[in-house]
Amino acid sequence: MGLSDNNGVNDLAYESVNKKNPRQGGFKATYFIFVMMGLDSIGFVANMVSIVLYFRYVMHFDISGSANTTTNYLGSAFLLTLVGGFVSDTYMTRLNTCILFDAIQLLGYILLIIQSYNSKLQPEACGKSNCVHGTKALLFYASLCLLALGGGGIRGSVPALGADQFDSNDPEERKHIASFFNWFLLSITIGASIGVTFVVYVSSPFGWYRGFIISMSCAFAGLVFVALGKPYYRVRVPGESQLLRVLEVLVVAVKNSRIEVTNSDELYEPVLDHESFSNRELIPHTNQFRFLDKAAIIPKGKEAGKWRVCSVTQVEEVKILTRMMPILLSTILMNTCLAQLQTFSVQQGAIMNTRINGFDISPASIPVIPLVFMAVLIPVYEFVFVPILRRITGHPNGITHLQRVGVGLVLSAISMGIAGIIEVKRKHEFNHHNHRISVFWLSFHYSIFGIADMFTLVGLMEFFYKESPAGMRSLSTSFSWLSLSIGYYLSAVFVDIINSVTGKLTKNKMGWLEGLDMNKNHVELFYWFLAILSILNFANYLFWAKWYKYKEDVPNDEQTPLKVSQPGGMNQEQEQEQEQEQKEL
Repeated sequence: MGLSDNNGVNDLAYESVNKKNPRQGGFKATYFIFVMMGLDSIGFVANMVSIVLYFRYVMHFDISGSANTTTNYLGSAFLLTLVGGFVSDTYMTRLNTCILFDAIQLLGYILLIIQSYNSKLQPEACGKSNCVHGTKALLFYASLCLLALGGGGIRGSVPALGADQFDSNDPEERKHIASFFNWFLLSITIGASIGVTFVVYVSSPFGWYRGFIISMSCAFAGLVFVALGKPYYRVRVPGESQLLRVLEVLVVAVKNSRIEVTNSDELYEPVLDHESFSNRELIPHTNQFRFLDKAAIIPKGKEAGKWRVCSVTQVEEVKILTRMMPILLSTILMNTCLAQLQTFSVQQGAIMNTRINGFDISPASIPVIPLVFMAVLIPVYEFVFVPILRRITGHPNGITHLQRVGVGLVLSAISMGIAGIIEVKRKHEFNHHNHRISVFWLSFHYSIFGIADMFTLVGLMEFFYKESPAGMRSLSTSFSWLSLSIGYYLSAVFVDIINSVTGKLTKNKMGWLEGLDMNKNHVELFYWFLAILSILNFANYLFWAKWYKYKEDVPNDEQTPLKVSQPGGMNQEQEQEQEQEQKEL
């Protein structure tokens, strides 16, 4: 890591990377990552779709309690991707960060296996929302916390590790970044398909601990495999704390709030030496969020220094993150909808006819249907649709990241509407004809949502990676998982609010989602409520997507070339020498 000290301001030479070794980088390096994520996803996704049943029938939570515990666990896992992204940007290489959090995840699996194997460590049914107390609760929540931290840390570091194998400044390599994220999702999809079929099949009838052992074994194999790829990775060095850099801009801007910025030439950008300049991403000044420009002004009578003044590049990094936030927030509701497919829809399947063509299908295995759709559609999208769309639109990826996300949001709203219709049919057949319809009916809204997830998740990952400042790409890529996290937490909030409000309006004083009998509550109304919210959210997303300006598409009249200067000033000869040096670089 190269640092140059200019009047007390440390300038980070972001992410030096070794491109001289022809063995390193490119798709050959990402193959290890694909295999690792496929193996890790076997257990991680199996838990996503089936652990609600473990909570329900082994740990004895009620319907809403098991759903909320599941969404809180998954919300925590995806929230902790920020920790993985932060650590890999700041303190450790992305490979070492991945290995560390994989080890933490393995410890969580060990505790979960112990409790699921020993019935003495499991609570007895008590008829309440939560029956877990004392030492049993300590073991239970410790295992979930370690699993969430480990799984989240892995997902916060691995996507950027893979994308780092392609130089975004090289036109030939840059076009492969979008393909990497497509294949990255495909590896997750293949692993998830195995998880929701084989692991889920083993877990429920043959013992939950057996399924957890398989999940742990796959996670360990993934750890070994990603470590074997070390000689082939382009490793980017960690830098200074990106969160502190953002906080510094905000604090200095507030401190300088009374200073007026009359000319962009007054803004501070320290002199970089030859080595720092060649490794540093300098971001031109833009006129958006002008208040933040105050952080790049040196108050009269003071010298430049940390927490006194920030460079233009540092200020622009915060502007980029600020521009991305509305896009992130607009995708949260879609992930709230996803949470319902992994909680209420799985519990629906448990009381439906689970035999298809003579085979007894676990309700938690229903998500394999959208996963199969995704496994087929991702290569088709990459090899067929992208070339066709590229010819039509002229965009190297066929459509922009934000257009891809928008398609996913529309499909998620449709999925929720269909989910409500299917639930009406299921209840009508059971309550009026004592007939359990096939669990295959759930595949309709699952499939549509699977396609929606294919568009949105990959679009978000590539969007955050490409648009983020070079020094915080792990952290920024974690934002796509952060959307999932907030969505899961919001799901738990929605369930509680819906039960509280509707419980006051119904004759029996029971909320839509309360009780132990799904044939008497109103999950279909909850689905339609989410569908309506999704339509309104899409309108909101269209506004922000139209407002957003890609980093590389900011018009020239909104950019000001960087004026590299020192507070002490330079004479004309020094300025000319510096300009000549920058031209040569």
